[in-house]
Amino acid sequence: MAEQTAVPDTNAPGKPDAAAVRDALGVGVAVGLSGFAFGVTSAGSGLTLLQTCALSLLVFTGASQFALVGALAAGGNPFTAAAGAFFLGMRNAFYGLRLSQLLALPRAVRPLAAQWVIDETAAVALAQPTRRTVRIGFTVTGLSLYVLWNLTTLLGALGAEAIGDTDAWGLDAAGPAVFLALLAPMLKTSTERAVAGLAVVLGLGLLPVLPAGVPVLVAALAAPAVLWAEGRRRGGTARKEER
Repeated sequence: MAEQTAVPDTNAPGKPDAAAVRDALGVGVAVGLSGFAFGVTSAGSGLTLLQTCALSLLVFTGASQFALVGALAAGGNPFTAAAGAFFLGMRNAFYGLRLSQLLALPRAVRPLAAQWVIDETAAVALAQPTRRTVRIGFTVTGLSLYVLWNLTTLLGALGAEAIGDTDAWGLDAAGPAVFLALLAPMLKTSTERAVAGLAVVLGLGLLPVLPAGVPVLVAALAAPAVLWAEGRRRGGTARKEER
């Protein structure tokens, strides 16, 4: 997704407030409903209703939540599973660095806003042309997504408890399927696709030989490996052109 740099001038002409709200609600509702898949997956992985809901309330980053419960379901060490989830969530810190400049929120509000710094809120906010619409996009996306994600997590966990064995219904695949559906459209460039492809190869290839949760950590090396190879390729091309 192409990111537009928001300008700090609140009075600059740009997208109307209503359009920012529409975009934010579209993302918030669409992604928020997928919390049902997490609730089902988490309950099917052996977590209690309270644990499942606590993850959505406190962690609130879908990819990390799915990674954590997936590793635990596979019998992984809780510390290894938590480490994998932590590294996946680290990207939100980089979003926060940029969003803090664009939102320019009062200090008292920043700790609360930090809970909503995720892929979806960052994407909507960064697509806005003015500080006012940045704030609207971020707030509406965060609020609608947080409420719906937690509500559907609860419904999914309750539903999983009601139907019993989720594996028999094939619902254990719901989480990974939703995650892939959200991830695929974000892979715009050849570099991003190469990183994703190498991560899949590393993760699946090492799954039979490493403890559960560890392949996810190793797969994280795909990004620096591809970037290093890309740098080497560009450097070699530049040297050839100089000759």
